[in-house]
Amino acid sequence: MIEIRHLKTLIALRETGSLVEAAERVFLTQSALSHQIKELETRLECELFVRKSRPLRFTEAGKRLLQLADEVMTRVTDTERDIKKLTHGEAGRLYMAIECHSCFNWLMPTIELYRNQWPGIELDFSGGFTFEPLPALALGDIDLVITSDPQPIRHVEYVPLFGYEMQIALANHHRLCTRDFLRPEDLRDQTLITYPVERNRLDVFKQFLNPAGVEPLAVRTSELTLMMVQLVASGRGVCALPNWVLAEYVEQGLISVRPAGVEGVHAKLYAAVREEQLHSPYVQDFLTLARAHCLKNLRGVTRITE
Repeated sequence: MIEIRHLKTLIALRETGSLVEAAERVFLTQSALSHQIKELETRLECELFVRKSRPLRFTEAGKRLLQLADEVMTRVTDTERDIKKLTHGEAGRLYMAIECHSCFNWLMPTIELYRNQWPGIELDFSGGFTFEPLPALALGDIDLVITSDPQPIRHVEYVPLFGYEMQIALANHHRLCTRDFLRPEDLRDQTLITYPVERNRLDVFKQFLNPAGVEPLAVRTSELTLMMVQLVASGRGVCALPNWVLAEYVEQGLISVRPAGVEGVHAKLYAAVREEQLHSPYVQDFLTLARAHCLKNLRGVTRITE
């Protein structure tokens, strides 16, 4: 008999592509996970994935079972959500704001999905480059902030959503495209295009230029991500943005990207919530939806296991 634990294991295998990481995801030893899979294959009299394949490849039987896993686990999640609504009620408020100004593309679909599932929750959204959302969160004016720059604020918790890499975007004909990675010194004679926010809130300064004591030739600002990319593509400067933001423009052939430093600059995106609201069912469900949407749809992001 196929059990829920089997379906969870197969989903973990698909998402991680590794027996070791899948075992960690479902809180089993690798030996126990291998035994569970072998037991299921024996029951079904077929193999579910190709051994020693990299990346891991599922057989046709395994793919069919994954379809079942997606259908069943979606229904399980929906049922759990409905029970929480029945138990705790649907009334509440969730006012949101973002400090990550590249997040509109994924946040809007998440909010629309959330509206359908929690119609009784009062939703609102605040934005703008001059707005300081974290202090407003602490005061209770808003309830959730998307940020990559957690600050130590009393009674505010930071829930990790995903990890990402900051990359440097270059025009396709730029001389720095010959490099495998860029050093801070490479930007001394470059115009750096950024969002109009303070430098101490930008990864490119905090984690790349400032530690090396490097100042770009000039800094130009733009409120729109697309405008930043177009300026880069036309050779008017370079910019530093998350890999998942730049991926679609690289795919279209508009720009090229390079890592910032030999190890790259890696960061995390968080949802900031007040302690007293963190465990509210409607807040937890928004966090679950946001994380799942991003891991499924954003290229280059990584799951945070901490």
